[in-house]
Amino acid sequence: MPGKTISAILVLSIVILCGLIGFDATKNINYFVAFAALGFLISFSIIKILRIWLSLDLYRIIGGAVGALFGSLLSLAATIVLVTTAPKTDIVFLTSVLIFITLTLLCMQLGTVKARDLKRKVETAAENRKIVGILDTSVIIDGRIADVCETGFMDGDIIIPQFILKELQTIADSSESTKRTRGRRGLDILNKIKKQAFVKIIIDDTDYPSTKEVDQKLILMARETGHAILTNDFNLNKVAEVQSIQVLNINQLANSLKPIVLPGETMKVQVMKEGKEPGQGIAYLDDGTMVVVDNGRKFINRNIEVTVTSVLQTTAGRMIFAVTKF
Repeated sequence: MPGKTISAILVLSIVILCGLIGFDATKNINYFVAFAALGFLISFSIIKILRIWLSLDLYRIIGGAVGALFGSLLSLAATIVLVTTAPKTDIVFLTSVLIFITLTLLCMQLGTVKARDLKRKVETAAENRKIVGILDTSVIIDGRIADVCETGFMDGDIIIPQFILKELQTIADSSESTKRTRGRRGLDILNKIKKQAFVKIIIDDTDYPSTKEVDQKLILMARETGHAILTNDFNLNKVAEVQSIQVLNINQLANSLKPIVLPGETMKVQVMKEGKEPGQGIAYLDDGTMVVVDNGRKFINRNIEVTVTSVLQTTAGRMIFAVTKF
């Protein structure tokens, strides 16, 4: 209602001003009606411009405000010229008001257009900055993503949806101590990434209220934006691949960076525990790779030299089979 009232007052004011200008200039009532009709058209255009302007984004509103200020200054200069040159005082006042309204609104419209162009340039520059992918909860809690970012290999920004932050917060506030620890670790990892120079974190408020599953929200977001999903979740990885969505799996990256071991090579390992088969011992390399040692059970808690017999690559990682040299 207030908007309609203001619009009505604006229309009435411009119609009367234009009518008085026409009548004062000609002393003819017919010109009053003609100028009033012209004023109605002007006011209708002004209201249309105002409504469009008020529905714009912040860039264009600021641009419009700057344009309006510039238009006001121009109208002031025009009024000064008019006052010093025109002989009729009454018509000068009415014309000055009309010039003020028209120039202000025209410059405001020009300002919004230029601000739109500026926004496009800013957005284009932002798009030139590569987006690496969208972070999943699992990869944040895992923590290795922070180390990868710190190396500088990830040249670009990473997106963290607001619904992922909410899930992390829920896990951190859990009554179960294990979950609470994992959630707090995830929040610490985000703060660690935020302090790094190579990667910028972008918080995205996009949400999908009709979808409850966080994984499904990630898939929807990745499909809409075209960005990859950064995850350690095996099931999410498979579902995303089925839907032709690019997935960057930190586990796969870690496995690909493990040193290549060939059959026949020797290495020194510490047997930690017994294996599933009789006589087997289990050892681990520094990167966590499991080494299954034949006849290694009797060497538990001892460092021994073994010879690699075969290497098995699985979805869970790499397994090395070896025999003792004794």
